[in-house]
Amino acid sequence: MESTTFARHPGSRISQYLALTKPRVTQLAVFCAVIGMFLSTPGMVPWTVLVGGTVGIALTAGAAFAINCLVEQKIDAMMRRTAWRPSARGEISTLQILLFSALLGGAGMWTLYALTNALTMWLTVATFIGYAVVYTLLLKPATPQNIVIGGASGAMPPALGWAAVTGHVPGDAWILVLIIFVWTPPHFWALALYRRKDYENAGLPMLPNTHGEQYTRLHILLYTVILFAVTLMPFVSGMSGIVYLVSAVLLGAVFLAYAWKIYREYSDALARKTFRYSIVYLSLLFAALLVDHYARGLIGL
Repeated sequence: MESTTFARHPGSRISQYLALTKPRVTQLAVFCAVIGMFLSTPGMVPWTVLVGGTVGIALTAGAAFAINCLVEQKIDAMMRRTAWRPSARGEISTLQILLFSALLGGAGMWTLYALTNALTMWLTVATFIGYAVVYTLLLKPATPQNIVIGGASGAMPPALGWAAVTGHVPGDAWILVLIIFVWTPPHFWALALYRRKDYENAGLPMLPNTHGEQYTRLHILLYTVILFAVTLMPFVSGMSGIVYLVSAVLLGAVFLAYAWKIYREYSDALARKTFRYSIVYLSLLFAALLVDHYARGLIGL
């Protein structure tokens, strides 16, 4: 997931470092992790685990995004959407970014180990490596399927949250991971469509540039259909009830309508709306899981 803001110029030193952590993306990742925590238990999450898991995952995610900004600083400087980043503008040096990322990552790992468990720490480290190294360094510049393969690391937050509370990652947690994994391509390709000139200038092999707009539009539609089916799995598995099912169907129908319109009558404005809705969609879908979880406990839905 990417921010749509491209004209900002962080003023203070603190805001410049904060920008490296991609706060909006981090917030959504942490939100999904917290939902995973609450879904893992019929009761309440211990406050030490809730705070420790939230802070630890947020710090480690921020460290990974800082490395991403460092690796892609030259690419970011060529893209209108990302040229404002302090790394792209040269306002923060390579050494400073490395030290900042190391401090964040180290603090995050310690927090997870001390306040949750070793499994959560190691899964979060693996997620860091998957995003900062496998996706950013290897996949993104090499294949137009980068966001599909690399999306696995971005889909991990619910599993991290589940592991933080229970110390293991059962099938229900992996269903949540699968939802984000399948959501990522239509979410990101909508962005790539209306920002295709940016990616062309940067020389990145994004799907609209390598296979064309029509091919990308078709794949957005196909992945959204798959996503609709995958989001029914929590109900089928018994993890959720009718509140979630109704929410998933309604939210998914709107997403499908956007995907169908993109396929049939594309415009950059429509792709931008689809991208923005996809973020709202995921947030509301996971919120519905949480509401359903406790509603079932209270009134047996």
